[in-house]
Amino acid sequence: MPLKSKLKVERLGVLLVSIFYVIVGGTEAIILALSNFSLIHVAPLAALSLIAAYGLFRMKRWAVFLVAILFFPALVFGAPILYVSVMWETFYPSVDVLLFHLGLIAYLILTLIASIYVMAVRKDFK
Repeated sequence: MPLKSKLKVERLGVLLVSIFYVIVGGTEAIILALSNFSLIHVAPLAALSLIAAYGLFRMKRWAVFLVAILFFPALVFGAPILYVSVMWETFYPSVDVLLFHLGLIAYLILTLIASIYVMAVRKDFK
């Protein structure tokens, strides 16, 4: 029995975007915990990402609006952090900094792709 029928998913792409938002929400929650809750702006982003993942998985119409809203904070927090980090550290001073930069680039690109995809199939949401 294929995974798609076990999960009762209508679109595989929406499932992948939902998994992306679960990973993003979990990562943001870990970042919040590792910072001793000093990066308080990450808490709502983590919560909204997990809520968006649930809404996407259940194909709820409000999830489309939440993904559209989450696109802007992702861009506003991700791009300047990447810019400042590259200007301060250069792109590849060490392997861990390189992985951080590549992770941020992947996050920004995947957020853009996920947002465009959800907007493209928004008519399928109930």
